[in-house]
Amino acid sequence: MPGCIYINGREYPAYDRGPGLTIATNVSSGKNAQGEFVGQRVGRDQDKIDGLQWTFLDAATWSSILKEFEEFVVTVKFPDMKNNTWKTERMYPGNRTAKIWEIDPETGLPTMYKDCKVNLIDCGEME
Repeated sequence: MPGCIYINGREYPAYDRGPGLTIATNVSSGKNAQGEFVGQRVGRDQDKIDGLQWTFLDAATWSSILKEFEEFVVTVKFPDMKNNTWKTERMYPGNRTAKIWEIDPETGLPTMYKDCKVNLIDCGEME
């Protein structure tokens, strides 16, 4: 399914267009006194999915996504922009936010959320 994401092997709904995909390269140091780069690459490139968002999710689906993070580190399958394939990495979540959109009048609990967001950050483990 286009635009879907897999967390711990479970497929979740298509996310909104435009989560930011970042590839970060860590280096040991920067530049010397002459302004020349003197560092070396450290480890492997790391991925970040920034601003992963769903405009609307029912409360059960948003709850299910949030529960995936109970163990904090999760396995995420996502589009790899470098190789144009699927990639799987161990990642951890940043802040998780949402706005309550609909409430069940009988229970007072949310039934629908709006602007459900999470950032996912690569743990950096060597393969």
